[in-house]
Amino acid sequence: MAKKIGIIVGSLRKDSFNKIIAETFEGLLPDGYEAVWIEIGDLPLYNEDLDHDDVPAAWQRLRDTAKTVDGVMFFTPEYNRSVPAAIKNAIDVGSRPMGQNVWGGKPAVVVTASPGAIGGFGANHHLRQSLTFVDMPTLQQPEAYIGNIPQHMDGNHFDEPTTGFFEIILNAYLKFLNRFVD
Repeated sequence: MAKKIGIIVGSLRKDSFNKIIAETFEGLLPDGYEAVWIEIGDLPLYNEDLDHDDVPAAWQRLRDTAKTVDGVMFFTPEYNRSVPAAIKNAIDVGSRPMGQNVWGGKPAVVVTASPGAIGGFGANHHLRQSLTFVDMPTLQQPEAYIGNIPQHMDGNHFDEPTTGFFEIILNAYLKFLNRFVD
């Protein structure tokens, strides 16, 4: 049975660099692994008042989908030295109500990319803080900041050195994941 890897993209933009990177990672997955896209763009903001008998359908969909995956790959830009609100909201929705955290124990990797030189360094580390709290072991090495991203692209494809770096990250993540998942 294939191991299911959740993919969450923090940017909601149709032509997001991070979405293109996530699609590239999906294409690099070897046999025995299946990508499961976890949609976050339609989630109402988390509000505990709504988290009772009749939760928003988008929240339930996220929770149900997250329960089915063995690990999660996060791809996100940096907004104001942090993560986009959509990705933080998704973590909050999945971690609540108290005692029903769907993220717990699922190995993660954080990949950040931006047109700027530092490649989302701030977002990468901010996201890791939240993942630690929701009990997601997170790949530490290699660190995955991809700066100056448009310079490494031709349309929706990446140059060979960048694709090679993606393969290094993915292979390290799959080895890490397999330490936690049979």
